[in-house]
Amino acid sequence: MNKEEFVEEVKKLNIEVTDERLDLLEKFYNLLIEWNEKINLTTIVEKDKVYLKHFYDSLTLSKEIDFTQNITLCDVGSGAGFPGIVIKIFFPNVKITLIDSLQKRVNYLNEVIKKLNLKDIKAEHYRMEDYSRLHEEEFDYITARAVANIGIISEISVRALKINGHMVFMKANCNDELDIFLANAKKIGIVLESTNEFQLPYEFSNRTLVNMVKINHTNNIYPRRIDIIKKEYN
Repeated sequence: MNKEEFVEEVKKLNIEVTDERLDLLEKFYNLLIEWNEKINLTTIVEKDKVYLKHFYDSLTLSKEIDFTQNITLCDVGSGAGFPGIVIKIFFPNVKITLIDSLQKRVNYLNEVIKKLNLKDIKAEHYRMEDYSRLHEEEFDYITARAVANIGIISEISVRALKINGHMVFMKANCNDELDIFLANAKKIGIVLESTNEFQLPYEFSNRTLVNMVKINHTNNIYPRRIDIIKKEYN
């Protein structure tokens, strides 16, 4: 996907594309490649592939979230900055917190934020199971892109989500893990609202957005120890 194709497809998502946003994406790409030589961020480095598999893919989150609203969002396991950094570039009104368990990646994310002069966005070094206990019911939305099993990422994150807030997870194919998780979902106070299956343009790889809503306060026993959660879902 070259830049012209990217612009065309993003417009189909009803997202405004400006020269300023394209310039920020270009700076982001250069920082990604520069830092990828120092730490392991992504195996996808060719520009056309980054624009499709990282930049455009991140923006497909708009299929389930109305980013024109003034919302708070937590991006769990943000890694190289997807979708969080891309969302911030196109929707500066959204207040975003990026969480990653590796300090080197957090340093990279904060450098990107600084170099792109992005506001109301920060990267923090935490395990999400710890962060969620410190920031109970703080966020309108929690997202994660290809981070972990749905059951694991839901349990370690749910405490940080407001009542009636949404978790929207970006997956490839997830029917098996979703079925297993849904048997336990109500225990942590969430229900499935929708799944949105589609294909990326040009290469036609499968994507699924799993949208869940929090209906109850989280019981104090959650999140459990990570080894217990992993044993249940892996």
